[in-house]
Amino acid sequence: MDTPFIPEFQGNLRKHCLVVPECIRRCTGIKIFGKRIKSIVFTTDVSVIRNVNADAVIAVYPFTPQPIITQSIMIASDIPVFCGVGGGITMGKRVVNLALHAEYQGAIGVVVNAPTLNETIRNVVDEIDIPVVVTVASEAEDIEGRIKAGAAIINVSAASKTPQLVCKIREQFPQLAIMATGGPTDESIIETIEAGANAITWTPPTNGEQIKMIMDRYRQGLAYGG
Repeated sequence: MDTPFIPEFQGNLRKHCLVVPECIRRCTGIKIFGKRIKSIVFTTDVSVIRNVNADAVIAVYPFTPQPIITQSIMIASDIPVFCGVGGGITMGKRVVNLALHAEYQGAIGVVVNAPTLNETIRNVVDEIDIPVVVTVASEAEDIEGRIKAGAAIINVSAASKTPQLVCKIREQFPQLAIMATGGPTDESIIETIEAGANAITWTPPTNGEQIKMIMDRYRQGLAYGG
């Protein structure tokens, strides 16, 4: 069967944008409030968010979550945002308050870190009406306890062991929504999807890497895209 023609328009000023690996389209996706999400870009950079074709953003960063950061990302984003609300450095009631604020700002879901206590997850679930995503980093974690506490989605981030951990979780919980890091290559992404991930998080090139690529073309006397 021939692949159907898909009309596409980019515009002259938006030819240079970040494109998630096409192989991510193989996964089933996760439906949230009617939106089917397969590709999730891992960034807090608003210039990346405005210039990427991912289905959603996962905005998690290595500092204490701050409402002003969440607000800035939500204002800039034209795609759904999963907001990090702590669970590592930031614990307890503050996580609940940040989650509630993220919902008010329009987040499609909130993300808590691997060290988050199940009690905190339950408290967040009791307060908000958007999915709680719980990050899992190793096989030692109590996945069943997370689910019983109310985790709607498990976010697997176990580096090179991610596909194996996804496979193990999928065998135990066939209906569980799983997003996972896909790794740096099409092969690693496909392996993660085949292991059972419903959606893939993708780390884009940094601004520095993008600028270097563009400057290299300029030095060769080429206009970008030419």
